[in-house]
Amino acid sequence: MSRFAAIDFETATYGADSACALAAVIVEDGVIVQQLYELIRPPSPTFSFTHIHGLGWNDVKDAPDFAAAWEVFAPALAQVEFFAAHNAPFDQGVLQACCRRHRLAVPAQPFVCTVRLARAQWDIRPTKLPDVCRYLGIDLRHHQADSDAAACARIVIAAEQAGWRHGFRRP
Repeated sequence: MSRFAAIDFETATYGADSACALAAVIVEDGVIVQQLYELIRPPSPTFSFTHIHGLGWNDVKDAPDFAAAWEVFAPALAQVEFFAAHNAPFDQGVLQACCRRHRLAVPAQPFVCTVRLARAQWDIRPTKLPDVCRYLGIDLRHHQADSDAAACARIVIAAEQAGWRHGFRRP
């Protein structure tokens, strides 16, 4: 088994650097060992996605910016083999954009996409997070970063229990 972190961002706008919430669930040998969650003050008070995640400027105006929030997350995340995210290109892009905006080093760990993992492991379609969670019996409060990250962690745990291993390619 592995040590990984499932992460999930919520964003305020279409800008990849507009993170307004971040959650990370760290898993070691199939067991959740740490959960982190932080609201983040994005660079602008403009919010385009309140109707999706329920967050607005008043919820985050006094929250730390990404750089300050990352100080809490970075030590725990530095010790993981990989990151997992549902639709990983989105979360990877947000992480990279936020790190660049704040002149922080982008983590070097690879990303595992649980959309692709669910398709490969169980041939699930469609593979939206609620669909995969329903298939695997995972509780979900969709578009709440802490719940989405925990669900993503449980998807990887289920795949590992079914024999999937990060970095292992079947012949």
